[in-house]
Amino acid sequence: EVQLVESGGGLVQPGGSLRLSCAASGFPFSYYAMHWVRQAPGKGLERISSIFANDLGAWYADSVRGRFTISRDNAKSTLYLQLNSLKTEDTGMYYCTKSGDPVVSQGTQVTVSS
Repeated sequence: EVQLVESGGGLVQPGGSLRLSCAASGFPFSYYAMHWVRQAPGKGLERISSIFANDLGAWYADSVRGRFTISRDNAKSTLYLQLNSLKTEDTGMYYCTKSGDPVVSQGTQVTVSS
């Protein structure tokens, strides 16, 4: 059974930073591209970053490029997202997903507010 558990969210002031983690189990993590998806209040899901299998490259949405950094530790089956220079519009629930799968995890809440 695929399990994905996000952590690291919280309340932060504009300009601050957070590091999100996603602990994965139940599948061969290193073989799959992984994604971070977020849902802002009242809006739909938005894919914001992806990292390819075996760490062969990454993709970022325009809204986060240059501020967020995705990474993975295949030995620990863990996905990360470093969030820097946070803006109020980054507020939302953040989910990690396995390539080809819908969002099935609980997510972690990020709130950017002064």
